[in-house]
Amino acid sequence: MVQRTAYGQRTLAGEYFRSAEIFREERERIFFRRWLLTGHASQLSAPGSYYLFELDQESVVVLRDAEGRLRAFHNLCRHRGTRLCLEPVGALGKAFQCPYHAWTYELDGRLRAAPNMKDVAGFEAADHPLLPVALAEWQGLVFVSFAAQPEPFESALAGLAGRFERWDLGELRAVHRTVYEVEANWKLFFHNYSECYHCPNVHPHLNKLTPYRNTANDLDEGPVLGGPMWMTQPDGSMTLGGERCAPLIPGLGEGDRGHVRYYTLFPNAFLSFHPDYVLVHRAHSLSPASTSIVCEWFFHPDAIAAPGFDPQPAIDFWDLTNRQDWELCANAHKGVVSRAYVPGPYAEIESQLAAFDREYLRAMGRAPAVPRRAAG
Repeated sequence: MVQRTAYGQRTLAGEYFRSAEIFREERERIFFRRWLLTGHASQLSAPGSYYLFELDQESVVVLRDAEGRLRAFHNLCRHRGTRLCLEPVGALGKAFQCPYHAWTYELDGRLRAAPNMKDVAGFEAADHPLLPVALAEWQGLVFVSFAAQPEPFESALAGLAGRFERWDLGELRAVHRTVYEVEANWKLFFHNYSECYHCPNVHPHLNKLTPYRNTANDLDEGPVLGGPMWMTQPDGSMTLGGERCAPLIPGLGEGDRGHVRYYTLFPNAFLSFHPDYVLVHRAHSLSPASTSIVCEWFFHPDAIAAPGFDPQPAIDFWDLTNRQDWELCANAHKGVVSRAYVPGPYAEIESQLAAFDREYLRAMGRAPAVPRRAAG
């Protein structure tokens, strides 16, 4: 397999990390057009259960309806725009009601009741359903798009197709969640996640388990990027002790032992597939200089139910690694926003960062220049 390289490509200019105008443009060209990971279907265990996904002034109710179908609606009443759901998670029962004037909606979005509206000329309840938001589910992960006509999920994130079904992520369940808020631009987290150039100096324990040169990329262009790393212990995993903290996930084969697979999903998710669990990060850009990261650890229900199950070695390992990385991202942000910063050259082992930048610039309508190798 011929892999793309970073030859001749330089890092993004400082304006892409500090400019409020570019941040607003990212919102319109990327975050309000692309598919965004919001959570996992297991969070919606029963009809009427919901959670909120919010981006700037927009709030979306992601719920399970009476037939068990996942749906997403803008979190506003069709009467005078009042927020319908105020808590970040909850249970609606069989319907939900506006707290202002008691307009009531079915779980499929239909307006059930609108007090004092029957005498309004021309008013029809059918004309005032909740406003839907495009939703897609892949392997239990729930995505939404704010676009009026989003690109079909299957083509927008085509790199996911046929690669990870054996982990059966839809059957896995989160056992822990940690939320971090870091003073750094969202793109720096993609850059950090996508290379292990820094691992020998910053993550000595991680580098012992997966030496930084033990890597390959099987997706190196587009919105899904990544590949495997080989572990020094064929029966190990990414934990504090280097051992698995659960049995091999059912469905995995011999070729899945001794590997961890890291992938980024442009523009807000990182997926890490281990032999015994799956780690999911969601990045929420809050401002040009601030990002919230939600990190969740998913295990198979049989492992969770087994006597003595203890996911803490995996949780502690990645919490330590995350905090080390977030410190790097915050420090890098301080540098790239300096007026003295000049873009530097990528190393060959940073090819995934160069690929991310190409995808980002395409999404921003700034087709990246194709570097040319010098003669001789």
